[in-house]
Amino acid sequence: MTVQLKRIAEAPMAQSVTIRGHGLVADASVQEGGNDAGPSPHDLYDAALGACKALTVLWYARRKGWAIDDVQTVVERDASGERAGVYRLATRLQVQGALDDAQLAELEAVAGKCPVHKLMTTVATEISTVVERASQASTTEGAPS
Repeated sequence: MTVQLKRIAEAPMAQSVTIRGHGLVADASVQEGGNDAGPSPHDLYDAALGACKALTVLWYARRKGWAIDDVQTVVERDASGERAGVYRLATRLQVQGALDDAQLAELEAVAGKCPVHKLMTTVATEISTVVERASQASTTEGAPS
């Protein structure tokens, strides 16, 4: 799977993001030099965790035949220690449905095992980066190469 980003020419920092045909904008805040035209990379990271937990809970409940009417997820970030190597995310899932305490406890355990949670906490992520000169054709739309 490939995620593609392209700078939005009219904005100082904003990026058009395309994922499997879905589009969104990522940007920096005004304080960071952007226009705040979309979530920041940190926001997207945090949102990935919240979305994964909610989707995992819904998937698990459906599999168990439990009726969930709604799930709302809040992710709170404490990045105060990020430069020292600690990035804290607190998640809270509010589940609406006819569930007893044991089922809620089971859903909490399942939410703690969602794939993005595991990715963020137990998997070694290897990242390679290449910065290269773009060809003239790819930097100027419609220009001959």
